[in-house]
Amino acid sequence: MAKSWVPEAQVPYVTSVLELMELLRGSPDDRGLRTAALLRRSHPSDKELQLAGLLQDIGRLLRLSDGTVTLGVAAEAIRPLLGRRVARLVRLSGALGDDGVGPDAEAVASLRHARDSAAAAGLDAGVLEDWLPLLDLVAAGACRVGSARNAIDPLGAPRGSRRSAWGLP
Repeated sequence: MAKSWVPEAQVPYVTSVLELMELLRGSPDDRGLRTAALLRRSHPSDKELQLAGLLQDIGRLLRLSDGTVTLGVAAEAIRPLLGRRVARLVRLSGALGDDGVGPDAEAVASLRHARDSAAAAGLDAGVLEDWLPLLDLVAAGACRVGSARNAIDPLGAPRGSRRSAWGLP
């Protein structure tokens, strides 16, 4: 991912699923819920894509000291918690002129289509709390296989890894 123009010290990292849920509860509309619900129906096995739909407006909910948040900063804010792919999908979902070339091109197109379709009224998207188990699951997986910058891994080192229980190489 390209580096953001915002200094790392100013990136508002989301450090827990509970913190993320609080941010999402502050959303003025349920477009993210409707987008995620559509993606759950059209791509039931792609959990990361569904979460990217849920988090599509996370940039509006995050604020830096100067009041600005770009898609890149919003994606970077959730990357340590939910992983590189979710962050990349969030960033590409709203990027103008970026067709999502690469392994996620189809996923980005599906995400954009679901976002546009979510504007239609009448879709029962459920409630935000329905997404808590999936957020927990993906966050646990992101911590497990993520970078060293992630928070403490709640599941411990993966079986067969070379890391010791005390974090020594």
